[in-house]
Amino acid sequence: MPLNQRFIAAILACALALQPVRADELPELGDVASNDFSISTEKKIGQQIMHDIRWREPSYLDDADIEAYLNQLGGRLAAVSNDPGFGFYFFPINDPNINAFAMPGGYIGVHTGLIASAQTESELAGVLGHEISHVTQRHIARQVFQSKQIGMASMVAMALALLAARSSGQVAGAAIATTQAGAISAQLAFSRDFEREADRQGFDILRKAGFDVRGMGVFFERLQKSVRLYENNATTYLRTHPLTGERLTDMQNREQAVAYRQVADSVDFQLVRAKVRAMQGIPGDAIKDLESLLREKKFASEAAIRYGLAFALYRTHDWVGAERELDTVRRLKVSAAMLEHLRADVRIAQGDVSSGLSIYRDAMVRYPLNQGLSYGYGLALIGARRFDDSLRFAESQLRNYPEDIRFHKMRAESYAGLGRKAMQHLSLSQVFALQGQTAGAIEQLQLAQKAGDANFYESSSIEARLREMKQRQIEELKEKRNF
Repeated sequence: MPLNQRFIAAILACALALQPVRADELPELGDVASNDFSISTEKKIGQQIMHDIRWREPSYLDDADIEAYLNQLGGRLAAVSNDPGFGFYFFPINDPNINAFAMPGGYIGVHTGLIASAQTESELAGVLGHEISHVTQRHIARQVFQSKQIGMASMVAMALALLAARSSGQVAGAAIATTQAGAISAQLAFSRDFEREADRQGFDILRKAGFDVRGMGVFFERLQKSVRLYENNATTYLRTHPLTGERLTDMQNREQAVAYRQVADSVDFQLVRAKVRAMQGIPGDAIKDLESLLREKKFASEAAIRYGLAFALYRTHDWVGAERELDTVRRLKVSAAMLEHLRADVRIAQGDVSSGLSIYRDAMVRYPLNQGLSYGYGLALIGARRFDDSLRFAESQLRNYPEDIRFHKMRAESYAGLGRKAMQHLSLSQVFALQGQTAGAIEQLQLAQKAGDANFYESSSIEARLREMKQRQIEELKEKRNF
């Protein structure tokens, strides 16, 4: 499913309908990109788009395992980019189209279709390295300010519209046509110069991170061949990232200068691909597909296919079958946080809560940085109605991750289970605030005041937070008027 069409069209309509100013009133591109459109502004815009995607977009995939893997892989690549301290966040979109898109501030969306179609981890890393380079080279800022059709007051809105529209070229085209903005429709695709620059930087990132540098070229070449095969069905990625023969030749020339070395895929890459395959469509069809691959031995990793089968069986509530496949994976001497996550959930689903929680605790010691395990453990405590324990766990995690929405939701659910209404609403207000929903945060704080079960210190915190949110709302209204 593409990003919500009405959402994108509305953003484009609002952004592109703003009144233009004369071209000679705009500063030079270099000045704008480097000064007026600061990195802090860019991050603020990206954060707001991310809030909107989480809040309104049905194809946003709230899967901690896949998100954790993408951020692990993306973090490894960003660490060797030309701006390792920029700060990136990678998130999955449940869409079969082959696509990835960079947004302002280092937010990078990755379609499940891209994960499934990448035949090696180096191929996926090549695409992510390319997107990272679009961000570090300030292509988004430079692209927006190249337009002479809009004024400085509307450029932030234009950036939001362009980047939100990237994930659906067809929707963006329709919205542009209806807003009489054909003159800037070409900006939905990066320029050839930007693409070549991202290719060069992405290649260096791939090499420095220890991946097969041929991954980028091989993947793009396969995309190009698919376009030739289905002439009128270009992928979304190629519509927004124009691929030329010259670019492919440049990639191949750079590859020849680097000695070939084989790079093995990580276990997590294989498991994530299998999970994506298992979660699509009807569970029964996924089971048949994966069982067929096992029978015909058509796999790069038997363990990954069996994990995918276990997940598909879990979707059908066949807990015994799922555990059987996971036991087979363990006998294959494969270990990963994702495996333990599913194993714990399968055990809990069968009613063995104590064993499932024990699996989680052991796994969190072995994989201390894996957030998927932490989220699963906290939710399991809530499911077991151990609200005191889940509250302590959520608060301990928030000390390290104070802006993690999932842990704030966990704290709110824990307070609800304990019947502490005021603190439940206070926690929910933080969820709304982190999602950019200031009005919702204020409403929750007002409900907290009316709950009547807060002590003196809790009431003081609620009042202080309410004043802060009301001030934020005033500032947001001022910003909107300035646009």
